[in-house]
This record gives sequence, C-alpha cells and structure tokens, in this order.
Amino acid sequence: MFPPAARRILSRRIVASNALPRLFSTSAPKMALTAEQIAIVKSTAPILREHGETITTVFYKNMMEAHPSLKNVFSLRNQQSGAQQRALSNAVIAYATYIDDLGKILPVVERIAHKHAALFIKPEQYAIVGEHLMGAIGEVLGDGLTEEVAAAWTAAYGQLADVFIGREAELYKAPGEDLPVGWRKFKIAKRVDESESVTSFFLEPVDGVTPLPAYLPGQYVSLQVPVPGVEGLLQSRQFSLSEAQTADRKSYRVSVKREFTTPDAPIEDVASGKVTGLVSNILHGRYQVGDVVELSRPQGDFHVDVTDASKADAPIVLLSAGVGVTPLRAILDSVLEDPASAMKGRPVSWVQASRNRASEVFGAHVKELAARHENVSAKIFWDEIAEGDVQGVDYHFPSRLDLGALDAEKDLFVGNDKAEYYICGPVEWMLSVRKGLEGLGVPRERLRLELFGTGSLPEE
Repeated sequence: MFPPAARRILSRRIVASNALPRLFSTSAPKMALTAEQIAIVKSTAPILREHGETITTVFYKNMMEAHPSLKNVFSLRNQQSGAQQRALSNAVIAYATYIDDLGKILPVVERIAHKHAALFIKPEQYAIVGEHLMGAIGEVLGDGLTEEVAAAWTAAYGQLADVFIGREAELYKAPGEDLPVGWRKFKIAKRVDESESVTSFFLEPVDGVTPLPAYLPGQYVSLQVPVPGVEGLLQSRQFSLSEAQTADRKSYRVSVKREFTTPDAPIEDVASGKVTGLVSNILHGRYQVGDVVELSRPQGDFHVDVTDASKADAPIVLLSAGVGVTPLRAILDSVLEDPASAMKGRPVSWVQASRNRASEVFGAHVKELAARHENVSAKIFWDEIAEGDVQGVDYHFPSRLDLGALDAEKDLFVGNDKAEYYICGPVEWMLSVRKGLEGLGVPRERLRLELFGTGSLPEE
C-alpha cells in the first residue's frame, strides 16, 4: 500500500500526540531540512494522501475550538462544506511531493500568499497552525507517527511557513504608500444594479485619505462584514475590483452576485456556516448607501500589467461566465482606456456566457467598446433566448459557451504562441474551458484561471 521507505519509517517508535506541539516553535532558529528529512517527507506523501482530509478536518476542529477568534478569518461555509479541508490537504500533499523541487508549486504558493495577505494573516498565526496541524497528524496516525517523521514534518512546515511569511510581508508593503496594515472602513457611496442578481457597490474610504492603494486590473479586495445576530462574528469574501482605476483613486467598485439559495436563513445556520452566499445576501439585503464595510488592500495574482509594452501586440482572450465577468471588465477597460496603458491597440477577444438578457452583466458596455475599438471583438453566448432578442446584435450564439462555435484563429488565436487567456467563472466551468483550449493546442502556462473560495482547484 505504501512505498517501502514509508513502511520502514512507520514501523519505528511512535511519539505521543500530546507531545507534538513542543516539536514546533517559531522562536527556535530555523535550520535547513536535511537530505534524510526531505526523503522522509516525500516518502510519507502517500500516507498523507490517504488520510489528508481526515487530518485536516481534525486540525480545523481542534484549532477553532482552541482559538475561536479564527472563525473571523476562515469562511464558515467552506468549513461546513469540507472545501477548506480538501484545499489544505491538497496543498500539504503537493508540498510533500515537490519538497525537493518547490518551483513546481510556486504558482500555488503565490496565489495562497495573496489570499492570506487579503485576510491579514499574521506571522504568529503560523505557529498556531503548526501546532494544531502536527497535533492532528499525531491524533489521526496514532502509532504510525514516529519521532523521525514528526521531526521531519515539523521542519518542513517551518520551512513552508517561512516562505509564506516572507512573501506576505512583501505584499503588505504597498509601493510608495505609508498606510497601516489592517482592515479599513469604507462607506457605500452608490449602489447600481447591473443585472437581476448582480449589484455594484461604489466604496469610498471613511477616513477620506486618497489616493487609495493602486491595483492591477483583475485583482480583488476582501470585504468584511459582521454576521447579523451572531455577536462578534465577522465574515469576509473576496470580490474583484470591477473597473479600471482612475488617476485620483478616490473609490473602489465591486460587483456582487446575490446567491438566492438561502434568503432569510435561520441564524443557527448562519452561525454554523451552512448557508450559501452568506456575505452576498448580507450586502444585497442589508447594506445601503451610507453604510460601512471593511476592506483589505487589493491583492491577487490574476491580473494584467497594462504598462508592459512587450505584450502590446500579443492577443488576449477574456472568457467569462456569469459574475466571472467582473475582473475581466477591469482588464478590458484598463487595456483600452487606462492613460498608462502601453497596449491600447492590443488584440482583445471577449467571450462571455450568460443565461439570458436579464442575467448578463456589463453587456451593453462591452458591446459599445467593441464598436468603438477595431482591436476588440466580442462574442456573446445566451442559453435562453426570448422574443425580441436579436442574434448578431444582442447575442451571437444561442447556447452555453461552446469553444467549437468560435473561430479558432480569429476568436481564440490558438495559432499565436504569444496569446494569453484569462478565464473566470464557476470552477467546473473554468476547468472545462481550460481542457477545451488545451485540446486546441494552447499550453497550460498561457491559461490563467481566477479562483475564489479556497483558492484551489480540485486537481491541485
């Protein structure tokens, strides 16, 4: 069942799980992993793969009980659904697998670091995680955990924590700005309904200090609100900034889809995280002009640097479904109209999938831009067509997004080895689109997916 090396390791002397926290210390000098420890971590990766979700489930349960304030950091919904546990398990397994070649997981590390920075994860919290993670491994594996394995994994976790702490420290330093690190209060200056379920919130800083921190088009902010009826409980979600930034940067705009699956959910379900769309329902139903929310600085690794003149002629394909259009709207506007853009003539192919006219977000804006800019083409998919909808004017294809319906060269630029692809929508939809583009010969390194929720893909 396990590799021979792993079986030999697990046959040695065990360590009691209640002794594990003492093996982890953030105050102790960090030592590089030895070759033997690296070998141990790699050889025990299959064991973690088998027990990973059980370990992470125990880990989150124990940590939340010991440190209830961390409920304000983690999504209760992702905890309830098991998505958070699966994401952590997958990350730990990937780290163990590539511990001697960390370059292969750097994109995942970068994505997670941005998510952590958007939630203001602190260095001291890594010690808490380390203690409870090692404790959970000991609790689940029992007499299968030896001193050597425990020491190797403790050292490995310390190494990984240092990587995250260092990268997040860099992300907290906004270039050219001297603002404190932490949540900042913003008031809602305006609400605009973009579709039957999506509303844009225009947010201005309560302290009046501008310009606001700059962002790259495609990035997001974390928005935090108190949960009604649950004393002291805060929840945050990541929302893309849905417009190009202006020179004065006096406000941010986020466009939020209301999930209608749990309107008026019982407080006990809210508190346990059983509900879907918790924060979106709170925003849509309770927050009006003048109300105050808290925001993080912009973060995220899904973005375009419009000042990069080297990509001025490289085609960019923007594919979205539903509210996934929001970061792509910011990218489109920034490429075309940001004064700092060095790629205003860049070939842009906009491919958008919506259920119908009522659910389409930013449709009129995109069609207007495509009409004004020769370098922009737009192809719109609606899978519900009503009387009065005009093909070729309101929409192009009466179906869900179908890559086969598009021109492989004119719409998707599959023959251009410089073309870049930005994909945003539901996770399964993004995976399907990525698979389709790969089937057309587009290499994965040119395909970018935006991930919210746990920030992970099922296959990672």
